[in-house]
Amino acid sequence: MLIIRQITTMLFLLVSIFGYSESLQTTLSDTTPGPKVYQRTLKLMGSRFDLTVVAENQEKGNEYIDLAISEISRIEKLISSWDPLSQTSAINRNAGLKPIKVDPELFQLIERALKISNLIQGAFDISYASMDRIWKFDGSVTEMPPKETIKQSVAKVGYQNIILDRGKQTVFLKNKGMKIGFGAIGKGYAADKAKALLVEQGVKSGIINASGDLNAWGTQPNGKDWMVAIVNPLNKSKVFSWLPVKNQSVVTSGNYEKYIVLNGERYSHIIDPRTGYPSKGILSATIFTKNAELADALATSIFVMGVETGLDFINQLKGVECIIVDLDNKVITSKNIALKEIEKQTR
Repeated sequence: MLIIRQITTMLFLLVSIFGYSESLQTTLSDTTPGPKVYQRTLKLMGSRFDLTVVAENQEKGNEYIDLAISEISRIEKLISSWDPLSQTSAINRNAGLKPIKVDPELFQLIERALKISNLIQGAFDISYASMDRIWKFDGSVTEMPPKETIKQSVAKVGYQNIILDRGKQTVFLKNKGMKIGFGAIGKGYAADKAKALLVEQGVKSGIINASGDLNAWGTQPNGKDWMVAIVNPLNKSKVFSWLPVKNQSVVTSGNYEKYIVLNGERYSHIIDPRTGYPSKGILSATIFTKNAELADALATSIFVMGVETGLDFINQLKGVECIIVDLDNKVITSKNIALKEIEKQTR
């Protein structure tokens, strides 16, 4: 059972572990015997990545972090829909025209994404990239667009029209104008792959933090668990609590920064790919599981499914837990999380 103490009713993962600076460094002098923590912060995949490893010396720390950066960059070239040379871009360019043969890695990623889509009936859908961008969250949208406009905005979205041929390793988008994108799982997948590579290279402890899509393994050099800060998203300088993370992924999605209010209702920037309407009813959703790719997809999906349906779904999954904050600032948890010193409601 996961125990979390003194968690505020607003959840947000602090992207820097223990306040390390934005350069490679250690927590102790290199003259101190034994393994030490090394970290580097940089921009990858258009987002901030905090890469942390435990190594015997700075040379090894640099080597390991360089390996992780190379792996993340490799994945970006494979899945980026912005890179015209990527296989993903080739799939999108040939929508409605012909299947595209892809690397087994990309094929399997798409295959897993479709399994999630099937499981949650389209609340998660990598063909969301086909959606017309009728919603803006910069204050310019002041009234609900016409129903027909909203309906048409998702006319080309539909995971059922992503056709896979396992024998030929091809991907075909059935309708012209369709696109796929990995914005909802790409960073989580990159975190998983970077971790797997480092573990394969003998790194026994570290953290890959892809803008809040976090995968941690092992422990600190002193044997204590890694800790992630829980802060108030409206006052990120204030830390309310620290959450231990051990061989686990943690991903949070929230609408506390990008949202609009229409007719007195608050709508999130996360759009339901089935209807074209922004999701509502949830301020934040945090997923705990072994796999950052899955956690990434589920954290987004919870917003679309809503509190009741989302919790019912999570409670049926083995090894997955969640914490949801609704619009009334109530903290609602899945069945295997115990919160202490906090007003809570468990369903």
